[in-house]
Amino acid sequence: MSWDWEKLQKQQKKNKQHRRQDSDGPEPPDLDEIVKKLQAFKFSGGSILIVAIVVILALFFMTFFTIVSGQAGVIQRFGKFDRIAEPGPNFKWPRPIEKLTKVNMELMRTEEFDPNVDVAGGRQRYASETETGNVSLMLTGDLNVALVPWVIQYKIKDAYQWLFKVDEPIGLLRDMSETCMRLVVGDRSVTEVIKRQGIASEVKMLLQKELDKAEIGVIIEAVQLNTTNVPRPVQPSFNEVNQAVQEKEKMIYEANKEYFRAIPEAKGEAERVIKAAEGYYAERINRAEGDAARFKSVYDEYSKAKDVTKRRMYLEMLKELFPKLGEKYIIDSDQKSLLPLLNLGNKNGEKK
Repeated sequence: MSWDWEKLQKQQKKNKQHRRQDSDGPEPPDLDEIVKKLQAFKFSGGSILIVAIVVILALFFMTFFTIVSGQAGVIQRFGKFDRIAEPGPNFKWPRPIEKLTKVNMELMRTEEFDPNVDVAGGRQRYASETETGNVSLMLTGDLNVALVPWVIQYKIKDAYQWLFKVDEPIGLLRDMSETCMRLVVGDRSVTEVIKRQGIASEVKMLLQKELDKAEIGVIIEAVQLNTTNVPRPVQPSFNEVNQAVQEKEKMIYEANKEYFRAIPEAKGEAERVIKAAEGYYAERINRAEGDAARFKSVYDEYSKAKDVTKRRMYLEMLKELFPKLGEKYIIDSDQKSLLPLLNLGNKNGEKK
């Protein structure tokens, strides 16, 4: 009876489908199963050679393996961690002495925290905001309730810690992520949470710090917040509050706009009035000082020659006054008769 090679390959493919998600590469055939199949053979001359070749190939696949770039080969000896195989060809003892687990270190893994996503089945579903265990339902710092869905992307940075330090690393990662998110959201108002400013970066930093303490062996690549909102039953009231706040901010903006228009205008007008008053003040002072100086100079001259000064002042006054009097008639004091004065109003002896 010849060796059923096709059946062995099918069995290998079946074992490959049941491997861990982190393990990559072909899985070596089980040695006990090979022994059982060999016992069922009726050996002939040619079949012995085939069996020997198969056994050699099986031992080769069970002892030699290759780790590609971006992977880490974790080797256990009798169930206990022994070493990490570096990328390239490697050797190990066959099972059950040593066991190989390949961990993809470059794979971007994702954990979603969304009330509308069934993480286990990958299906969209409706989740009530009051559903027990809804991780996205959180209490904000101003005692409001908000729905905060988010996504975490991470990679494995330490294969040993990922496999052996924590019993359920994914469960611990989800619990710590929820704790950090609730801690950050609890320090902010619901308005700040809905705006999502700075929350993701703070959660990422805090979560990485806690995961390093727990020695889970992962590095957080990104924390992304999806659209945040308030629960559906309070959505109408929340919208009304937001509308009132927007109207308040609009009125404050318009008031500030009018304030910044009127105040500079009033300040400019006040400045103009002050400058005009200061100018008038300076003018009056200068004029008064000038008049005082002129009066003093006149008085000084008067005190030196009173008669001459009086006469000069009299003549100066007449000189200023006469042009304003119109027609003037000068009569000699020695004139005795008034007849020459009768035709003073006529020119060339004619009546007007």
